[in-house]
Amino acid sequence: KMSKQNLQVVRLHATIAGRVQGVGFRFFVRENALRLNLTGWVRNRFNGAVEVVAEGPKPEAEGLLRALQRGPAAAYVSDVDYDWLDATGEYRDFKVRLTG
Repeated sequence: KMSKQNLQVVRLHATIAGRVQGVGFRFFVRENALRLNLTGWVRNRFNGAVEVVAEGPKPEAEGLLRALQRGPAAAYVSDVDYDWLDATGEYRDFKVRLTG
């Protein structure tokens, strides 16, 4: 396993608005997060948005953010509200969670 001590590890918390449910968005997010070796989760929100928490090195997390702003082909992303937080290291993998 590569040493991450020289890479800033961050937490990205993002909420994606638009036509983002029923278009494979969560699986698109999970696929991208796994490809970028990020941990965390994605879920639909009852208000029609999608929520993402992802942890990993900042460049990879920024890569995921760019993917969120684009979305899968069938989606229409109108807005991505996001914050950079301190990573907690609490996640082991990247999961699709139940709507919350």
